[in-house]
This record gives sequence, C-alpha cells and structure tokens, in this order.
Amino acid sequence: MTATAQLPYRSTNPATGDVLAEFDTTTDDQVFAAIAAADEAFRSWRSTPLDERADVVRTVGKLLRERADDFAKLAQLEMGKKRGQGAGETRFSASIFEFYADRGAGLLADEPIPTFTGGQAVIRRQPVGVLLGVMPWNFPVYQIARFAAPNLVLGNTMLLKHAESVPQCALAFAELMRDAGVPEGVYTNLFATFDQVATIIADPRVQGVSVTGSERAGAAIAGLAGQSLKKCVLELGGSDPFIVLDGDPKELARTAWNFRMHNMGQACNSNKRIIVLDTIYDDFVTELVAAAEAFTGEEIAPLSSRAAAENLAAQVADAVDKGATLHTGGVLAEAPKAYFTPAVLTGVTPGMRAYTEELFGPVAVVYRVADAEEAVALANSTDFGLGASVFSADTARAEAVARRLEAGMVNVNTPSGDGPDIPFGGIKRSGFGRELGTLGIDEFVNKQVYVVAESSSSSD
Repeated sequence: MTATAQLPYRSTNPATGDVLAEFDTTTDDQVFAAIAAADEAFRSWRSTPLDERADVVRTVGKLLRERADDFAKLAQLEMGKKRGQGAGETRFSASIFEFYADRGAGLLADEPIPTFTGGQAVIRRQPVGVLLGVMPWNFPVYQIARFAAPNLVLGNTMLLKHAESVPQCALAFAELMRDAGVPEGVYTNLFATFDQVATIIADPRVQGVSVTGSERAGAAIAGLAGQSLKKCVLELGGSDPFIVLDGDPKELARTAWNFRMHNMGQACNSNKRIIVLDTIYDDFVTELVAAAEAFTGEEIAPLSSRAAAENLAAQVADAVDKGATLHTGGVLAEAPKAYFTPAVLTGVTPGMRAYTEELFGPVAVVYRVADAEEAVALANSTDFGLGASVFSADTARAEAVARRLEAGMVNVNTPSGDGPDIPFGGIKRSGFGRELGTLGIDEFVNKQVYVVAESSSSSD
C-alpha cells in the first residue's frame, strides 16, 4: 500500500492542539501473532452455537449503552465530536449489535431452493474466517459497530486497524469487547502501519477486508485485496445532492443546515451539494445564511485536526479566488486550533476544487438550477454515488426525481434513512458493498449451495 510517511498513533485535542497521548505501533511479530490467534480462534468461534454468539453480541450492545458517556468523552478529546453526538453515536452503535443479536438466527437460516427437484437444495450461510477492518476517525464507535456486529454473529474473527488519531477510542472498544465475553483472538485491535496492512491482506489466512475512509485509501487497499484475491467492502467519500424542488424555504433551509452540520460536516453521507430550483433559491439561501449565522457558541466544535481545517480553508479560498461567493463564515482559527467557522458558499463552478472535491467540514454549497431536469443532471454529474435526497410538498414529484438519481441510498423528504436495519453503501467512486441491515451480514459469508439427493431403491 503506497502512502506518505506513517502517522503515529497519537491523541491530539483538536480544540487546543495539545498532544494527550502517544502509542507505539504494533510490531511485526505482534501482527503475525494476531493473525495466528485470529485464525485459531475462528476454529472454535465458528463452532460456537449461534445463540451463544448472539448472547455475546447482545452483551456488547448492553455495555455500549452503559459506557456511552465514556466513549463520548474520548471522541470529544480525540476528534472534537460534541459530547451529546458522541453519546448518541454510541447508543446507536449499541442498537446495531442488538439488531444482529436479535435477528441473526433468521438472517443466517438455510434458504431453500424451491424449484429444485430430486431431493433438497438450500443455500447455507457460513463464516469465511479472519477479516481485517480499516476504520476512520469521524465516527470512531459506529464505524466499528457496522463491521463487527454482523461478523461476530456470523462467526468470523476480526483484526481492527483504527485511525491513527483515535487510539484511545480503539483501545476502549477492544476492552469493551473483552468485558462482553468476546473470546481472545476473535477481535484484536492493532496499531498497524501501512506496510503491515499490506502484509495482513496478503496473508492467506485473512479472507477479506472492510474499509471506510478516503477514496485514495480505498483504491490502494482494494488494489492489494485484488492482488491477493480477497473480498473487500469499500465505503468511501461522497458528494451527496440535496435537491429542493419546492416548499417552505425556512423549514427546508433548517433541515439542510442541520444535516450538513452534523459532526461538523464530517460525515461521508452529508449533503455536500444543495441543489435548489430557481423559484425558491433566493429565499432558501437567505434562510440558510441566517441559520449559519445563528450557529454559534457551544454549537461550534473543532474539526478533527488542524490539517483537516487547513485543507478545508484552502478549498474554500480556491473557490472564492475563482469567483464563488462566501456569504458567511469560513474563518480558520489560529494554529494549532482546528476551528473553522461554518460557511455558506454559492457560485461554485467547474474548475474550482469545491466543485469536484468532497468538502469534509462545515461548509454548505448551494447551486441554482432552472428545473428538475437540470437538478438531476447536476446531481448525477459527480464521480461519487453514496446518498441523495429530494424534497417537495408533492411527494409524487419528488419521487419522480429521486428514481433518476445515481446513488446507493436515495431519500424522499428526509435527508437520510437511519437505523440498524437500513443498509448503508454507495456506487461509483463511493465504493461497493453494503453494511447494516439484512445486506450487511451477507458480505463476508460463504453462500454455500448444499444439495441432498433423494435416495433411490430398487426391488426385484
């Protein structure tokens, strides 16, 4: 996996720039030992009765609820997440474990092939072995839950490489897994280097890799997985359209702003491009700017790092230098703090970084279009295809537009559909594969065709 110099595993408070803790990277010997332990644990974990695995997974959910405030404090310290949002993320993660604990038996039940004659034929869902998860910093609990919960129930074992900036969150999750009764080797946290990630993927005992992160990281890891003939699931960047056809501009602007500012705009499926019909555009922008200017004080959290804030500032400056209008916000705090005041940007055109790049932070970009046809064309013009949403007082009108959008998740009159039972994933350069819901347990699984022929007998 080609990369720049390896980042250390370091907790840095983005609100102050203070380094809180540093951790040594995993040694090569520890990596090999972890792979061996995960492979050995797979032999027993896959044979553990499903109801017993489900009980362990249910306990993970219980402990996440009990420790929600603890995880929220860590997330705030390491990547700046607001305390309430961190606690909410942890409780939602608990519901993911609970969903798979409760539904696992049904989701993994043998699926008969009713048209088969001459005996019985079923599709059996079986675990495949050791998996590697490579997780990002922006939702340090939720991202692990999406990967770990279904695979624990299924019977796979996991190695987890978390983002270098949230090592304490990673350690806390590993401790919770042990406390919940997850056996040694079934879930192992590794402070792995890039080279070690490549080594893990190439190891024949490892059967797949799940990545949530940047387009660049996903492409690199997918390339390694392809070389080793390993299954991978990729959840990468997004440039999700939020199409406004008609309605109350104040209410719609509030909905758009609240969704854009969740996690300070650092969510892959947030509304990166707000596309508004000309008939409502001026009033909508006025209301959106008002919402941005009212977003002050404790509502504003830092971005995940100083580097992230500086990159966002550079993207906005590039747009403004090339003719875009910055209506409000867009002020970068003095180093080493990672604050960037929430902004509204219009007039973004091709040739600006903001037109093609994902803005991962508190910047709302609004586009004016003449009609629904132009809205659909603009929405589909991106290389990404994660999520999309359409708003109209006329649901049928919104649905007619929504059905034409190229995305893995499309929503009508809501920014997103959320729940442990709602699959998550995209198309195009947003990746492939699905997490959560009934589809999330079907990725790293052997869908084994199992046929038993009718016995034949003859008599004289």
